[in-house]
Amino acid sequence: MKIVKISIIAAALLTSFSSCKDFLDVEPGNSIDANTGLKSASDARNRINGLSRLIASSSYYGRNFELYGEVKGGDLTVYSQGRGLDQLYSFNQDAETNNFSGFWSQIYYCIAQTNDVLEKIEKVDAASKAQYANAQGQLLTLRALFYFDLVRLYGKSYTQEKTARGVPIVINSASYNNKPGRSTVDEVYIQILKDLKAGQELLSTNKKPDNGYINYYANLAIQSRVYLTMADYENAYQKANEIIADNVYKLYENEKWASSWTTMYGSESIYELGINEGEADLGTASLGYYLMRRTGGQGGMFYASDYYLNRLKEDAGDIRWAILGRDESSATRMGAVYKNLGSVNTNTSLPLNSLGDKGNTNNTAVNIKVIRLSEVYLIAAEAALKKPASDPTKAAALLNAISKRSPNRPAFTAVSISEEAILNEKSKELFGEGHRYWDMIRLNKKINFNDDFQGLTIKTRPKEIDRTFDKTLLPIPQSEINANPALKDEQNPGY
Repeated sequence: MKIVKISIIAAALLTSFSSCKDFLDVEPGNSIDANTGLKSASDARNRINGLSRLIASSSYYGRNFELYGEVKGGDLTVYSQGRGLDQLYSFNQDAETNNFSGFWSQIYYCIAQTNDVLEKIEKVDAASKAQYANAQGQLLTLRALFYFDLVRLYGKSYTQEKTARGVPIVINSASYNNKPGRSTVDEVYIQILKDLKAGQELLSTNKKPDNGYINYYANLAIQSRVYLTMADYENAYQKANEIIADNVYKLYENEKWASSWTTMYGSESIYELGINEGEADLGTASLGYYLMRRTGGQGGMFYASDYYLNRLKEDAGDIRWAILGRDESSATRMGAVYKNLGSVNTNTSLPLNSLGDKGNTNNTAVNIKVIRLSEVYLIAAEAALKKPASDPTKAAALLNAISKRSPNRPAFTAVSISEEAILNEKSKELFGEGHRYWDMIRLNKKINFNDDFQGLTIKTRPKEIDRTFDKTLLPIPQSEINANPALKDEQNPGY
């Protein structure tokens, strides 16, 4: 059976193959021989299964990408340094060490796999190409998501300087000698929207929920994220509002919100990655493990910051307290997070003794909710408020659909609705899902870090930053620069 090995040398992606066939070879159900063409749409779907496993790795959506958004956004803090990945919190990063190169290598690896399948789809005969439309639409949408994540990690915000350097664009199988330089942020966004629009058309007949896969509405949701980041509020509103108006997905009622984290593929899940025990289960490398209360030397790498908890304390009856448990700092501080363990508020001696979303005792094998309907409502609310024909009444109604999870606070009105109110509600609702930093950066808000939680002295960043801080972007890994001369003079400032 042929094994795919993809080596990333800077942005150049080389796909090489080695083989060792014998009569014992069995074709796995989540992949196909990458050196042969596609025989059916199920072959392409199997390749998407394999791609989903890559997306769910700890280097990407399985842990680090969500941590990046919450830790660097100020909603998570550390109890003690040295437990794991606290460099995210301290911004103690440079091109050679603590460079989080896994983002670069893993996401480009995903792109290489995506490009390979897209090229194989292009080679199928015209008579049968229609059967691959769904897979092609999914892959184009995923490639757009990959580049959207990359350009935010390594390039300045679109609203800050869209002519700044972004990331190399590779949209076909690259040869060994192909070592592209960095395209501008604007050029990357042009490619992202091109893929998303093409993907939307191909997925136009795929409007039913497709658990674990991209469908038409997942494409629209990603478009709404992208347009919001670009401050194109009219398009962000239109894409988000279409999802809401079509009513395929439904918000959880208050009494079902907490328990939704103990189940798979709920009514809000637009795109959710399946994680099964024994199949890509990250165990102690999972996001949930990093956010639970530390017990017997396990877990507890990050806890909710005072800033987040104070936001939630606006209403003691807020249902979102249910996914928080006490941390190790005291018997009362509710800083440990159980949302990502498929659990709810637990104060037992061993936090890992509750059931995950599959009813087993290994609750690190919990699905990753990449896009939820709640986020779409919050995007629509901000976009309705800020689009050229501002509609604060509509914005308030959309925000109230989420803020009702805090039943004791007054409803928002056309007068009281504001950008700050929407950001606060977004922080409460999407806590632990990796959004806060990107919101603060795109809007150039000041981010405060809860260093005083345990009296930490952080020498590698000030207590308060905004997007002018020289380490808001990751460095291009030095190993990539060494391998690719085109990147030699294109390192990010500050490194």
